[in-house]
Amino acid sequence: MQVVTRLAQQTLRDVRAAAVAAERDGFDAMMTAENQHEPFFPLVLAAEATERVELWTGIAIAFARSPMVVANAAHDLQALSGGRFVLGLGPQVKGHNERRFSVPWSAPAPRMREYVEALRAIWRCWEEGEPLRFRGEHYRFDLMTPNFAPPPHGQRPIPVTLAAVGTGMLRVAAEVADGVQLHPFCTRAYLEKVVAPELEAGLARSGRRREHFHVNGGGFLATGPDAETVHAIAEFIRYRVAFYGSTRTYWPVFEVHDLLDLGAKLHDLSKRGRWDEMAAEVSDDVLRLFAVVGTHDELPALVEERFGGLVDQVMAMPAPEADPALSPEAIRALQALPTRFRGFSAA
Repeated sequence: MQVVTRLAQQTLRDVRAAAVAAERDGFDAMMTAENQHEPFFPLVLAAEATERVELWTGIAIAFARSPMVVANAAHDLQALSGGRFVLGLGPQVKGHNERRFSVPWSAPAPRMREYVEALRAIWRCWEEGEPLRFRGEHYRFDLMTPNFAPPPHGQRPIPVTLAAVGTGMLRVAAEVADGVQLHPFCTRAYLEKVVAPELEAGLARSGRRREHFHVNGGGFLATGPDAETVHAIAEFIRYRVAFYGSTRTYWPVFEVHDLLDLGAKLHDLSKRGRWDEMAAEVSDDVLRLFAVVGTHDELPALVEERFGGLVDQVMAMPAPEADPALSPEAIRALQALPTRFRGFSAA
């Protein structure tokens, strides 16, 4: 099992020290998010400060950026890091695309398929000298003069992983991407009944093997060195479950557990602005559907039970009141758990 940590992004001044500490502690990868801060800048600093750990965007919002812009940033990070960069992309929801980023909205799954195909066409142009002739419904790229083509980075092809919740994006990820970043609003039953079958079918259609396809996330980890820390993080996650559960986009997960009534109640509370009342609606039983809850010593067995055979990488959830601060010993114990992933394909 790979263990990833979230790279602190509050200020770029703290990134180098955090990256060095994460690599020293033994994490396999570090991720940036696109919430309050830009996801690519911190990875530049982390790439210069580290030698082994993988560097992921988890995720960068795709449709707010041209594939050419993303291709360029990813190319430079792959060169700088010596082949340790993994590009994670997500579509975001309609409201954020239209109202926060001011970009037009269309069906996200077919557009994301085209986005990944465009990235690969651009990279083939730069790495292999293939003429750039990409034309799709949403994107067209057919101009690349020598002055604007970066030299080949000479590293492995840049892996692309996609954020996915519903079946449409799961299919796209399995058919055209190198991995999937599952939302933490996910349960073991949803992994077994929805995620795994869609991924296996998509991989079969694309003629690829699960051993070279990376599955990341799919649940929360509420952990810490002691019960007090675990409790504080679990309560934070309880609110996160309520927050995500109030949004209809995530209700297919509730549906698997006959919890649509809970989703409707949470949605009603959100519409009335009663955010501080939502967490109380999430019982301990529901919380444990979505989260592993246990101390560092308990974690390996709980993670194996919750994610074993289905997921290749996990991340502990920090909270405003407490940081899980996985110890090197806890990281090594999780890394000993077997997974199906054997490495990204070099093709």
